[in-house]
Amino acid sequence: MKRHDDSSDWMWSDALSALDHMERLHRQLFQPRRTHAPSWEPPVDVLETDDELLIYVALPGVDARDVHAVIDGGALVVSGHRVLPQQLRTATIHRLELPQGRFERHIPLPAGTYSAVAVASERGCLVIRLGKTS
Repeated sequence: MKRHDDSSDWMWSDALSALDHMERLHRQLFQPRRTHAPSWEPPVDVLETDDELLIYVALPGVDARDVHAVIDGGALVVSGHRVLPQQLRTATIHRLELPQGRFERHIPLPAGTYSAVAVASERGCLVIRLGKTS
């Protein structure tokens, strides 16, 4: 039978302590901020057809009704909040990779004039359709 010496015990203890410290830092980093400044930007895809401009915004867990989309100058500004569902606020978090808090994304638009704006959810993405006018 192999004996553990004291040096391996303290190294194991230090390693577990370091892991615990890193988990606490990770949870603090992804806490929703209490300010009005955006804390993250969602990724987007911008596609153009003959009739419309399609903008796909990756927003899993965000209801389309809770997102604001406005044209400001030559850009589309998409903003809102992503928050943990109420039932998860007291849960033990083992991993939290999806960003939380206020988001805002400024998406430059191709030159042109846009009319109707339609917003819907599709497969975890917010889909914004901007009709093109001639």
